[in-house]
Amino acid sequence: MTWLPHFLNPLSAALAAAAAVPLLLLLYFLKLRRMEMPVASTLLWRKAIQDLQVNSPFQKLRRNLLLLLQLLLLLLLCLAFSRPVTFYTPGAGKVSVILIDRSASMNATDPAYKGRSRLDEAKRQAKDLVDSMDRGATAMVIAFDDKAETVQPFTSDAVALKSAIDSIAPTDRKTRLKLAYQLAEAQMNVDPLRIQTGVVQEEPDVYVFSDGRVLDAADLAVRGNVQYRPIGTDQAGNIAIVAMSAKRNYERPTEVQVFARLADFGPDPVKADVELRVSPIDPADPGHDHFQLRGAASVDLLPERWTEQERQKAEQDQDLHERDSVEFTLDLTTAAVIRVEQKQKDGDCLAADDSAAVAVPPPKPLSVLLVTDGDYFLERMISSLNLKNAVVITPQQYEATIPANYDVIIFDRAYTPPRLPPAGNFMYFGSVAPGLKLKPFTEDGKTVMLDSTGVLDWKRDHPILKNLALNRLRVQEAEKLDVPADAEVLVEGVKGPLIVLDHEGKSTHLVMAFDLLQSDWPTQPSFPLFMYNALQFLAVGTDLGLSQSYDPGSTPRIPRVNLTQAADALGVSELKSIRLNGPDGSREIAIPPTGDFALPALNKVGVYTTDPVIPQFERIVVNLLDSNESNLLPLTDKAPGGVGTAIASTGSRSRLDLWWWIVACCALPLLLVEWYVYTRRVHL
Repeated sequence: MTWLPHFLNPLSAALAAAAAVPLLLLLYFLKLRRMEMPVASTLLWRKAIQDLQVNSPFQKLRRNLLLLLQLLLLLLLCLAFSRPVTFYTPGAGKVSVILIDRSASMNATDPAYKGRSRLDEAKRQAKDLVDSMDRGATAMVIAFDDKAETVQPFTSDAVALKSAIDSIAPTDRKTRLKLAYQLAEAQMNVDPLRIQTGVVQEEPDVYVFSDGRVLDAADLAVRGNVQYRPIGTDQAGNIAIVAMSAKRNYERPTEVQVFARLADFGPDPVKADVELRVSPIDPADPGHDHFQLRGAASVDLLPERWTEQERQKAEQDQDLHERDSVEFTLDLTTAAVIRVEQKQKDGDCLAADDSAAVAVPPPKPLSVLLVTDGDYFLERMISSLNLKNAVVITPQQYEATIPANYDVIIFDRAYTPPRLPPAGNFMYFGSVAPGLKLKPFTEDGKTVMLDSTGVLDWKRDHPILKNLALNRLRVQEAEKLDVPADAEVLVEGVKGPLIVLDHEGKSTHLVMAFDLLQSDWPTQPSFPLFMYNALQFLAVGTDLGLSQSYDPGSTPRIPRVNLTQAADALGVSELKSIRLNGPDGSREIAIPPTGDFALPALNKVGVYTTDPVIPQFERIVVNLLDSNESNLLPLTDKAPGGVGTAIASTGSRSRLDLWWWIVACCALPLLLVEWYVYTRRVHL
């Protein structure tokens, strides 16, 4: 606790003292006018004569207790008028819940923290809070980003609490506070002291150490007295890459177009250079990247915190014109990792968003086979994609040859193929190949049909459905599908699944439960985009927009067919484990014997590799690309979601006004003493 006072109104108090103190002294110097009366003797009036001498304007002022008390009282009132304040760190209550933000923005190194990160500052303040706990008080520690984790359950052991706080490691994930609040409430309900004693404890104090950049502020609620301790300063600068894409095209498969958009989240306009670097994926050296400079550009950025009026004024007065995006075009004849990086590091407080990468698969002219009795929309769609090898045949021709040398085979108009090639990628409209775990739902030997259904929801983050709006899709009739547990429902209809993705053995099946002509989809803009994404996903393994690019915290799913291909390349029957190498180190991961395989959460941005190399997952890229996390302007005026009190003074300190204590504890008792002296005629 810092008791050194600060005065908010010193000048006014000094002026008041300069006027009041001389006036008080002047009253004691004034000579009183007295009525003259004859008396027999002045022997008993000696004291009255002394009083006359004191009131003589030229008489030396003698000691007077009443004057001293009044002077002291006046000075105390002037001191209170100067509004003295002090700052202190509030101590922890009997039951405390400590929530510490470890998301991407907490990795920022604000200049005020002298090289330390916001997370380091949050942990320092949290440990100071633990030091302020009274004997017998309990606390717990929760670390959160877009997930929440109990680092230390309720305990009164200060050493264990501080050790748990020190163990919190930073991540590059997004920030959501709702899960942390829910976890805190769950822990409050199992507080061991409450269970053992049976006594209902007072509402706990919930301390949130964060910069307030949460995505779920509208959903926040928690039981307890929330005290939000804002971390960070408004002077933290940051130039961030907030969007990136890289695409090949069908007509020129070796040509790759790269786009990146940047933003300035600092207080001042900046100019930044941007570099494009490429590292070909070398099959002979699959675990290492060797980036080479392939392009450069520059951007002129205005602060995102500026209002539209401030931007217009800067353009008019300073001739500042914003240019926030860059584009590159290059030829790539092999698979490669493309990285875009901004080079203005001076004043940039967050490194995680300075670069973004994308793993681009090798160029491959797609070969597509359409099996149909005649479908105007699909045939026009296939021809408009400018595929190098697109063939349309009838079901009879397919059954006669069973072609296998195609990247994707499309079965149309509810045609059910009697046989399939041993491996491949297949699309179905209104049918499913026999012998699969994914099959039509039947009753009494007949396929159950769903009449007149719409879309309930769809996986917006899946590469096939990225940037698609399917809420207006209407289907007149669709098959009811029996979906296995390991299949992935991409589009859920009101009455059942409409689009399902299934991996079986060395084959991938994308099943539309309806005949295309039994829907209004061909007339909607989402249909050609769906076909483009679906063909790329099936042929290459993911979309060409951001191939193998994930958000921090993602758990990429590797299909069993890819694991089988990796095992075949090594000459073994199956893989038991793989080693994952990345920015956060290397670790061995066991592979389940059946089903697809999900990697553990990738919490740091950067490029990950596996040993042995898994086809189509040679490089797994994690990018931040999040404006909310890159925006380092902390929320200081209120708690996230308005839940609780924001303590936004210096660091984590609160202000205490001292004027009331001066008046109540000093001035009023002194006034009573002065009254007693006056009435009792007490003298020095």
